[in-house]
Amino acid sequence: MDTPARQLLVLGAGPGLGLAVARRFGEEGYAAALVGGSEEKMQPLVEDLAAAGIRATAHGVALDNPDDVARVVTEVGAAAGRIDVLHFNPSAWREAGPLQLSVAQLFEDLAVGAAPLLPAVQAARSFLHAGARVLVTGSAAADTPSPAAASLGVQKAAVRNLVTSLDAVLAPSGVRAVCVQVNGVLRTEGFTPPEVAEALYAAAARSDDGWTAQVSYDGAA
Repeated sequence: MDTPARQLLVLGAGPGLGLAVARRFGEEGYAAALVGGSEEKMQPLVEDLAAAGIRATAHGVALDNPDDVARVVTEVGAAAGRIDVLHFNPSAWREAGPLQLSVAQLFEDLAVGAAPLLPAVQAARSFLHAGARVLVTGSAAADTPSPAAASLGVQKAAVRNLVTSLDAVLAPSGVRAVCVQVNGVLRTEGFTPPEVAEALYAAAARSDDGWTAQVSYDGAA
């Protein structure tokens, strides 16, 4: 009987970093579940991975709907019988400074870029075994937000805070959570999707010894 493949779930997948993360984990034998705005949008990414010999599936989700997030995570976990790495990757970009950003807009953005982590992990919990990882894409915006996009910094600070709490409650069962703070602009030198994906993989692949819930990535040497 074949041993089930390790399962990666990318929540907030896209053709940039999400695809690169799926490819990097796929090189290590993981099957990938790509979860984005629609199954149709994910299908070309699945085909891209298939061409590289990586098993992948496409899934659609409404990130701002907690029930829908829980549904898709549960479906992936049930189909695979496990979730080894849950990668939380979404964020909402809105060009609005703190004097223009409304409370409704802020909560709307948090509902995409931070809050879905809760139903995702809660739904994944029964599929996370000792050694499994919750992996979150962080950003320097958590510490140095751009005044032109004030909600992004709030999203990244909030999701980093949630990761710290999640790691504390998951650690006794051997499951760990980490937020990798990317201190640079994606697609610039040292911060291409494959380079950032490598940093994310390395953070998740660490042993529990000396584990930290926060890791900084300052660019490829």
